[in-house]
Formats: sequence, C-alpha cells, structure tokens
Amino acid sequence: MPPHVFVPFVLMLAPVLIVLIVLRYRHRQAKTRYDALVQLAEKGVELTPQLLAEPHVAYSERRRALVLISAGIGLMVTLIALPGRFDNGLSVGSLWGLGLLPLMIGLGYLASWWLNRRGDMRG
Repeated sequence: MPPHVFVPFVLMLAPVLIVLIVLRYRHRQAKTRYDALVQLAEKGVELTPQLLAEPHVAYSERRRALVLISAGIGLMVTLIALPGRFDNGLSVGSLWGLGLLPLMIGLGYLASWWLNRRGDMRG
C-alpha cells in the first residue's frame, strides 16, 4: 500500500479501533456482572434491588466540557503546526478552524454546567 494512502487510512482507523476497544470492555464488564448475579441466584442468595440495578455512571458536564475544550485547542494547535501543503498550494494550517467545533461545544457544556450549578445553589 503506498504511503499516501496508508497514513490517512491508519489515522482514520485509530478512532474506530478506540471505540471498538471501549465497547468490548464495557460488554465484558456487563457480562462479568451478570454472570456473578446468576451465580448468586443459583446459590439461593436473595438479590436485592440495588444489586439488580444497572450501575449509574456519574454524568459530569464539567468533565465533558474540559475534554472537548482541550481537544479543540489541541486540534487547532496541531493543524497550525503541521508543515504539509495541499495540491492547490494551501497549507494544512489553514484548516485550524476545524478545532473550533469541539472548542465551542465544550464551552457550551461548561456554560450549561455553570448555569445548572448556580440554579442548584439558589434552590
């Protein structure tokens, strides 16, 4: 495979692999939990509603906001720093604006977290 095809292919494949690894991990974690519950039930242990309930993942808008803001800034800096040029003469650095999307979404999450926190303090 020629390098000009291989590098973009690997770059596009990496996020897909990361998502698949995370999904596989969550699936194995859920399977292990259900197997343990089945073993307890087979032994005659009474299963309480707390054991049967799905584990609750704490939702944090602030965490999500900081991750997206950092990703947006990182993407912008990376694109500005890349020395490559396209066939039409434009530099890769001219694509820095692509980092504005995660940056602005992150700022929206941060504003939502801040406004919800202020509302909780009043009420």
